[in-house]
Amino acid sequence: MMKTDHADLVVIGGGPSGMLCALCAAERGKSAVILDGNRLLGRKLRITGKGRCNLTNDCDVRTVMQNIPGDGRFLYSALTRFPPEETMSLFRSLGVELKTERGGRVFPVSDKADDVADALTRHLDALGVRTLRTRATEILTENGAVCGVRHEGGVIACRAAALCTGGRSYPLTGSDGAGYEMACALGHTIVPPRPSLVPLVSGDAYCAEMQGFSLKNVVLRAYEDDKLIFRELGEMLFTHFGVSGPLVLSASAHMRNMGRARYALEIDLKPALDEKKLDERIRRDFVKYANREFKNALDDLAARSMIPVLLRLSGIPEDTKVNSVTREQRRALAALFKAFPVSVSGFRPIDEAIVTAGGVTTKEVDPRTMRSKLVGGLYFAGEVLDLDAYTGGFNLQIAWATGHAAGCAIGSLE
Repeated sequence: MMKTDHADLVVIGGGPSGMLCALCAAERGKSAVILDGNRLLGRKLRITGKGRCNLTNDCDVRTVMQNIPGDGRFLYSALTRFPPEETMSLFRSLGVELKTERGGRVFPVSDKADDVADALTRHLDALGVRTLRTRATEILTENGAVCGVRHEGGVIACRAAALCTGGRSYPLTGSDGAGYEMACALGHTIVPPRPSLVPLVSGDAYCAEMQGFSLKNVVLRAYEDDKLIFRELGEMLFTHFGVSGPLVLSASAHMRNMGRARYALEIDLKPALDEKKLDERIRRDFVKYANREFKNALDDLAARSMIPVLLRLSGIPEDTKVNSVTREQRRALAALFKAFPVSVSGFRPIDEAIVTAGGVTTKEVDPRTMRSKLVGGLYFAGEVLDLDAYTGGFNLQIAWATGHAAGCAIGSLE
């Protein structure tokens, strides 16, 4: 016989949005249970930002919305009531000291994501929120409203259920798409999930040839059908399949039409120099190495890993004497340094993505409360919704804001 439990709220998924949802409901006097199959709450949160946890961005609501490429307007109400400054205030009140780095990125001073997750866990414990290490299997309804949640060990009768299961990225942390199935079973429409903030696949053989070679302080430009859609200074990495690293992940979030549009990348290897100054620099090097062959004259301009590729792409025969290189050839070389090409053939698999785009359509969710428009007592928060953002702490801010909106709404139920 299956055990039946009781609570005002069952939160399905103990990630950032789920924890904040339970926290807000419990602070308003509601009994809450979190269902999460992981040993610790916030498992994915604990590995974000390479374990440092970029928990928000120190900016205003307008800037957050500008960093949400999809339906950012849906989040206006939730973000207005719980903007980044409220996120920072919350964590400081929980004893987490914060610091702001380049681009407004906010991290714990300790650089430990565990400190963020542990602070939330301690506060949930203090509020009496229970956590069951089990997976939800079905949301039960009666007369068009939630009446309980079935899980691997029994049933919890409840007035409200919050689906906070995340997307499909990092499936080993529990984000395996199960939330989509439960939402779909209740009549909700799922926008097909796709990877965002994900490495990019290239058909250029020279990417694999330079596998493991990283570039720092370069400018990456991304184009959709020849239109510039992304430009940023930072770091990236060549891999056996194409390219990865912070710049590439950021660029990928702008590629909303993969499979329908044509995408390409250009790398400015010398962003501090315009083409005229770069040409002067090349000329100086060519004077320095005047008696060498072209293949031996680039040591001061490029890393050893990249020189063979630059030689081939330049179109200059590698055994050409440097003093025989023409002005046109030299300018073509400068242009290559300013716009090193990388073709894009697709994304890496979704389980390698930091964030999932797609999910429960926001058209079927009340933007003020995160409540389902189809099922009474059903709420959504976080990545299970069709909401995603660029890098910089904006995706976690979406999680905090939607979790807060759902938890407050549930907490106000009579």
